[in-house]
Amino acid sequence: MKTEIIRINDLSAQNGDLARAADIIRGGGLVAFPTETVYGLGGNATDDGAAKKIYAAKGRPSDNPLIIHIADPADADRYAAVNDTYRRLAKAFMPGPLTVILPRRETIPKSVTGGLESVAVRCPSHPVAHRLIELAGVPIAAPSANLSGKPSPTVAEHVIQDLSGRVDMILDGGPSEIGLESTIVKVDGDDEVTLLRPGGITYDALCMVVGTVHIAPAVTHALAENERPLSPGMKYRHYAPSVPVVLLRGEPEATLAFLMRAQDREKCAILCYFEETAYLKPERLFPVGARGDLAAQAHTLFRNLRAADRTDAEIIYAHLPPENGLGLALYNRMIRAAAHTVRDIP
Repeated sequence: MKTEIIRINDLSAQNGDLARAADIIRGGGLVAFPTETVYGLGGNATDDGAAKKIYAAKGRPSDNPLIIHIADPADADRYAAVNDTYRRLAKAFMPGPLTVILPRRETIPKSVTGGLESVAVRCPSHPVAHRLIELAGVPIAAPSANLSGKPSPTVAEHVIQDLSGRVDMILDGGPSEIGLESTIVKVDGDDEVTLLRPGGITYDALCMVVGTVHIAPAVTHALAENERPLSPGMKYRHYAPSVPVVLLRGEPEATLAFLMRAQDREKCAILCYFEETAYLKPERLFPVGARGDLAAQAHTLFRNLRAADRTDAEIIYAHLPPENGLGLALYNRMIRAAAHTVRDIP
């Protein structure tokens, strides 16, 4: 397959390009497109065949549910059984980086939901994504536009590296704003949700809107053996480069001393804080942001993991993030990228 790549520089002037992309979606083809979180790989969410193409292009297990993207939060009622909890979440956070899991309507085939009777619904805020969904006139099923298990794509170049020749079109809309996938919650009942995947919408933000917010054990721990994933990103190893990742837990001075020694002894890549760069050799060094700047660390995480993977490193070291605020989303992604490998630094 020859993949067409289109750079979107002026949304209003390139409506024709987006209309062609929408035609591909309606016709059962695949289009990768930018969102505010990461790039998505889109197909018609009402088309069983398109869903199967998405799984094939990514090499993704078919029990891993896809998220459907809609142009307006009110459109969810066509594809899922909505309730007041969904409406409150939608009013507070949509369009934006929130996905809500609801009971599935028959309009969405089970091939999209990983065989589940629930469906994950999101309304993205990125203008290119929003216009593409409007023009397509159908919900767009779109996991991250990368090979399954690899770090998610935050620029079009990442998508090209993974999926060129596997999809019909790639829309290049520049870098993703957030850099981590959407927050996913499952509606459990009236005024009650479970957080399945943290993201830009934090636990604390959810608690301001919903009375009870549970955190699923799989957010910080490995999915239990034979446990079925209820949302994307719950697999044991995910978001991972080909090189093993080890997360370091310890006091700042001790951890920096460990990294300095590691550079002398090992062929390692390091995702470090800005404050550490003056003490470390520049070879295979990837600054992620200031120690306390979690937003910057989230924005650069997948880009840095991909860049480190392109070096000759035999191991990648990174800091273990905190488990609060946006740090919980970072922790969730990095603990899976490292397959839960954490080294305590005394």
